Amino acid sequence: MMAQQVLQGSMVESYHHQFASSGLPFGHSQHPELMEIKCEEVNSDEHCLTPEPPPAMPYQQGSPEEHEMERAFLERAQNDSPISRVEIPIETSVSPSGFSESNMANSSRIQNVVPRPGFSALHRLRKKRKGQRVKDPLDDLLLKTLTSQRAMEERFLQMEERRFQRDLDVEERRMQLEQRRFELEREHEFRMFNVFAQMLSILKQSHSGSSSSLAMPRGLDFSQALSEIAGMGGGGGGDLQELRARPLTERRVDMHGFCNPGDFQRSPYLSARGNIANVFRGSTEEGYKAYHADKYDEDKNPNGIINFGTSENKLCFDLMSKRLTQTDMNLMEPPLLQYPDWKGHMFLREEVARFLTYYCKAPAPLKAENVIVLNGCGSLFSALATVLCDPGEAVLIATPFYGGITQSVFLYGNVKLVYAYLDSKITGTSTRPFQLTVEKLEKALQDARAEGVTVRALILLNPQNPLGDIYSLSELRDYLEFAKRHELHVIVDEIYMLSVFDESATFHSVLGMDRLPDPQRTHVMWGISKDFAVSGIRFGTLYTENQDVANAVGSLCYFHGVCGPVQHKVAQLLRDRDWINQVYLRANHARLKAAHTYVTDELKTLGVPFLNRNAGFFVWIDFRKYLRTGTFEEEMLLWRRFLDNKVLLSCGKAFECSEPGWFRIIFADKTHRLQLGMQRIRKVLEEREQEILAEEKEQPCQSDQDGKADSTDEVIFVSRHQEPTCAGSSNLGDLIGLLQQQMRSSDWLQKNTAEQFAQEKPEIYDVFSKLVGKQ
Repeated sequence: MMAQQVLQGSMVESYHHQFASSGLPFGHSQHPELMEIKCEEVNSDEHCLTPEPPPAMPYQQGSPEEHEMERAFLERAQNDSPISRVEIPIETSVSPSGFSESNMANSSRIQNVVPRPGFSALHRLRKKRKGQRVKDPLDDLLLKTLTSQRAMEERFLQMEERRFQRDLDVEERRMQLEQRRFELEREHEFRMFNVFAQMLSILKQSHSGSSSSLAMPRGLDFSQALSEIAGMGGGGGGDLQELRARPLTERRVDMHGFCNPGDFQRSPYLSARGNIANVFRGSTEEGYKAYHADKYDEDKNPNGIINFGTSENKLCFDLMSKRLTQTDMNLMEPPLLQYPDWKGHMFLREEVARFLTYYCKAPAPLKAENVIVLNGCGSLFSALATVLCDPGEAVLIATPFYGGITQSVFLYGNVKLVYAYLDSKITGTSTRPFQLTVEKLEKALQDARAEGVTVRALILLNPQNPLGDIYSLSELRDYLEFAKRHELHVIVDEIYMLSVFDESATFHSVLGMDRLPDPQRTHVMWGISKDFAVSGIRFGTLYTENQDVANAVGSLCYFHGVCGPVQHKVAQLLRDRDWINQVYLRANHARLKAAHTYVTDELKTLGVPFLNRNAGFFVWIDFRKYLRTGTFEEEMLLWRRFLDNKVLLSCGKAFECSEPGWFRIIFADKTHRLQLGMQRIRKVLEEREQEILAEEKEQPCQSDQDGKADSTDEVIFVSRHQEPTCAGSSNLGDLIGLLQQQMRSSDWLQKNTAEQFAQEKPEIYDVFSKLVGKQ
């Protein structure tokens, strides 16, 4: 520090001599005028932070030129104009000690002691200018811009964090799914070995003369056993056996038992038919009303009910709203506002004929005079049942089926339904669960006639609702030949014909067949509500070559007509073939497939069996393992539990399914609703599974019901309740059937050939070979 002070002192002295030689430094004698002004300047500055100069510091007397420069300097210092401050040279700022301000910049200690003329005024002006710049509109705009930029950056960072978190969730979900699939494959492998072991045990007992349901000859290999016993299987469950053992009249009464008889009260204001219509409701109607009273809305009602029960396509509103609001749709001419032909305007019927010819791949152009237009396919069912059947007669239909048909045919014409029961177990000539065969139709028809019931018609749903089955040409031909043999009308509902969303599946229309077995008794229905995602536009069409039927149905169109402007819009829609093929069908099929994949992947993760189909908007799900007793009452409780958790499904009873525990879920919905709905379903199933596990801990092992042993290639996973849980609970036929199920339900055998198994696990293969050789 001492060296630094000495150095600074020498520098100050050097500068002092330099100024003195040039005539600028002041003398050491006191200058009165300068001192007076200096004192006034210091006293006038209230905010001056520099200390007062020493009381006795004489100034050196200078020349007249120096006095003139000093006077000019002081006048500029006292002037408040900004120009005067700017033009003051740095060298003219002189300290009382005779040092220049530029010299004092080298020493903070000296600078703090030196008063600077005009410094406070200059400081105040700078503050004033600074305040004025803040109020500048450009500054406000810049401030807002910077604020917006910062907000956008923060929002961007938040979005990036959400995207990163979403990617992590998706990856975690994928890992869980892969882990679940791996576990299921392991379970499948152990199940296969278990079945093989039980089969070997039974074959050994059979060879030694023990009791068995089938005597196996010596040396019979597995392939021969499978071929001979492939159609064998146990009987149905208790509920199904009881149902089929009841008289047909009682079954028909149960079929219409949608209302609770205990709650029925006859209204004095209604007829008997009116009273039936007043209470004619079921779980479908109950859930539908609850949904409309508490409908889910992402913004207004996020805790409302999500509707997975009503078969609607909610994926293509953007496409349809854009197309239906184009200029060619807006036409208002006098014929459209007047009474039309009750069968429909001829321009629309001609367009429908061309449309069905193209998409049904008809071998010859269809005729417009065979087309009738009504306000929906429900009205078509009512009209056809009324004109084809007398009151009390019946129509044959396979179950499960769309439950609205019962209401359509019964309320107007008092026409009943005879059921051909389908079940999940593969029996007889069946190759898949819930398969409709001619044998089942024959049995249901003969049972009805044995009870004195006249059956007039057969209803076919293709694609089938709720199963999603697509009938092959050979199956269609067999059904039509069966109807011809018994002189039955055939009503074919093809309302989902354009909703086959996978290229691996091929739809075959009855109108595309080269030859109809009985054209005068074959009637085909179609509408736009499903295939074009406009269920709110009531439009259905019937094609029949029987003019008597066409005229009779046309008379009822007076009550079920379609207004003129809607007929024009439908005609314009069906005419736009390029838009349908290039825009709508491509997008619709892609969206349906993506939604179907999401829902089925979720079901696989939960380990829930389902029918894997590629048509319609629905998946037929097996929830039987969540029913403790396997009754329809328990099924209804599970359905209400879903509804209480704000998700609406359709239970199997609403489709007259013969097996309790099957549900239908609609997947043609937006992604955010699918995700939230599946979360609610998962919550219910997990809670129910915990309850069943707690109940099973308190009860001993019991044999599962035979009616629960099912599943084939279309059922992706086999429920745990399908395995025999106690020794001796299955015979060889049951094991063969279960083995077939396992073989069809995965590609395990393709991935694990005998040669590969012998190489990877030679010890186990040798033991297994020895066991087989001993049989």
